Amino acid sequence: MIGYVTLGTNDIAKAAKFYDELLAEIGAKRTMDFDSFIVWGMNPQAPSISIIKPYDGNPATVGNGVMVALAMGKPEQVQALHAKALELGSKDEGAPGARSDNFYAAYFRDLDGNKLNAFCITG
Repeated sequence: MIGYVTLGTNDIAKAAKFYDELLAEIGAKRTMDFDSFIVWGMNPQAPSISIIKPYDGNPATVGNGVMVALAMGKPEQVQALHAKALELGSKDEGAPGARSDNFYAAYFRDLDGNKLNAFCITG
């Protein structure tokens, strides 16, 4: 159902470097690359993530209650992506761990303050 998610940034070069390294951890790469808009994905039919300088010229801000969840296949991948995010300067919003009997997740904020989650369904 989701085609792509767009996150605002105030520093496209810095955000691009962050997402290049973070999303490479899960095999995603740039699929579109413009001066003010970059998209990463795994294949054209799969959902993707993009960053953009706001079209209206105002500063990008964080959406209160907005979070992008990245589906992983197993807990080790959740742990690795969370660790990579922190290595790249992310703010920890919740260490990797079980959140219920079959939901394993970790939370972090990108360099612009956008909240992301890496998760997997276990058992």
